[in-house]
Amino acid sequence: MAKMIFANWKMNPGSIKEAVFFAREIDAENLVICPPFPFLEAVHKAIKKSSLGAQDLFYEDEGAFTGEVSARQLVDLGVKYVIIGHSERRRLGETDEIITKKVEAAIRNGITPILCVGETRSERDSGQSKKVIKNQLKTDLSLYPKPYTLNPIVAYEPVWAISTELGAKPDTPENALEMIQFIKKTLHPSPFTLNPKFIYGGSVNAKNAESFLSQKEIEGALVGGASLKPDEIKKILKIGVKSS
Repeated sequence: MAKMIFANWKMNPGSIKEAVFFAREIDAENLVICPPFPFLEAVHKAIKKSSLGAQDLFYEDEGAFTGEVSARQLVDLGVKYVIIGHSERRRLGETDEIITKKVEAAIRNGITPILCVGETRSERDSGQSKKVIKNQLKTDLSLYPKPYTLNPIVAYEPVWAISTELGAKPDTPENALEMIQFIKKTLHPSPFTLNPKFIYGGSVNAKNAESFLSQKEIEGALVGGASLKPDEIKKILKIGVKSS
């Protein structure tokens, strides 16, 4: 099976016209496109092969929550996947307690969560990487409903490797694999009896994608900036098929 590629457009592009153009240009099997909220409906109508993802959600299904978007509303727009706990949202103050409620809300409404976990540069430099990630997993999945109707996707996303971070450099395939193996081991013992897919995110582009996707235990990639470049994402998709 080809490896899954998740295109996180973040707060791009600037118009519906551009969003529809990009979506049609890169529309392909094994691709999940995650545009900004205002463009979800237009992108859904534009794609034929890709799946639709969202970049976030709120943990309540309805109510007086100005500016929020519920999982129920996302389902109505055709959303199948949702990114939860991205480092850029954690940096804005999103806590693990909030993230775990969002994960539960996604599952409750039939949306597969893409849970992002990862350490900052200072946490890595102080040797706290595995401790930080273990604590994130322990909290973020603590409300996961039983029986497990949907298994999550866990994205190892080292904050220090994200292109928007000052001085960021992509992780090495060796370290990414080691951390994903650690995440996998952490989730297997009780009470974590899930069967998630494990992907890597952090400055993935056409030049380095093969070094990550060629690793058997890395089952896909969360792609940021490169996902807005049609030629780049098409190359990454081809690498994902080749690496399956």
